[in-house]
Amino acid sequence: MTNDTLIVLCTCPDEASAEGIATALVEARLAACVNLLPQVRSIYRWEGRLEHSNEWLLLIKTGAKRYTALEQLIRELHPYELPEVIAVPVHTGLTDYLRWVDECTAIS
Repeated sequence: MTNDTLIVLCTCPDEASAEGIATALVEARLAACVNLLPQVRSIYRWEGRLEHSNEWLLLIKTGAKRYTALEQLIRELHPYELPEVIAVPVHTGLTDYLRWVDECTAIS
């Protein structure tokens, strides 16, 4: 089996937006699973200022073939002007789990 699994990282400003985006991604079969991690502390520079924010981190499991549509849906639903969307390839993992991700995100 060719592994094209990705973990996509995305931060959200609050639980409601994190839950809404996660649910929409799984319902649309753009993600097999999304983990929501609360109270991630982010420090970053935005528009010339140093920012400190409490955010929610989404760990999104998907296939590479679904990435473009996943990114588009996040951009449509996300309240940030410039949301963090970073895809990291999964080098290896439990074969049955990776197969499940592939099946859940298969394009019909």
